[in-house]
Amino acid sequence: MYLADYIKQRLSLEEYSFSTDELQAVTHKEKEALTTDLSYLTKKGDIVPLRRGFYLIIPPRYSKQGKLPIQLYSENLFKSLDRTYYIGLYSVAKLHGASHQQIQRDYIITTKPTLLDISKGAIDLRFFTTATWPEKNILVKKADAGTFKISDPILTAVDLIHYQNKLGGLNRMLPVIEELIEEMNSSDLEELLTWYSNKSTLQRLGYLLEELQAESSLVEILYEYFKSVKYYPVLLSPKSKQKAGSVDNRWKVDVNIKLESDI
Repeated sequence: MYLADYIKQRLSLEEYSFSTDELQAVTHKEKEALTTDLSYLTKKGDIVPLRRGFYLIIPPRYSKQGKLPIQLYSENLFKSLDRTYYIGLYSVAKLHGASHQQIQRDYIITTKPTLLDISKGAIDLRFFTTATWPEKNILVKKADAGTFKISDPILTAVDLIHYQNKLGGLNRMLPVIEELIEEMNSSDLEELLTWYSNKSTLQRLGYLLEELQAESSLVEILYEYFKSVKYYPVLLSPKSKQKAGSVDNRWKVDVNIKLESDI
């Protein structure tokens, strides 16, 4: 089978990516010959080498953008890496209806060790790693190319708060969190509290839920959790050379920044 025929076959099955191992198993070509074919189609823009041994297929309807929606290949990418993952942060906030941030970058949460970010042409992937993998709060969604995994609204908000200093600061994400709150429900928050261990992030979440006038049941579920654990003052916006001072709210959050939507 020729490489061009293989790609047509993949597209007919709504598959938008492949590995060189998969390709070699079908074409039975030597690696040198495959390298020449892959190089030719890469120059034409029909495929993009995303990582060593992993390629994206760019069909005509996406050729102008020069990239694919992340949900069309995330499952295959992480299957090839033999890792768990979920699409998160601003990428999934958009899928949950929080559209204030018009981002071109895609964000993925995965396990350690750290993956290098990918920036190739229009493709911009940023990876975050977590030591505590979620037992819950990950949703499986369907796309043309099969399934893909995303964080639910409550985990998305928590991740945004946790990584705020790497994502432009809390005020940049405030309108996104405000829209995510509308999609949150009590059962998802209760599930999160069974496994999520970063109390300082949960304190900041509680403060923001109250400030943004979230549904009272969400606020009270979170506060009931804090009645059962020890917790200490934290900064709303973490600063490396600043410690939390006096606090005047039940979340023990030192409000060290003025909250205002950065839009």
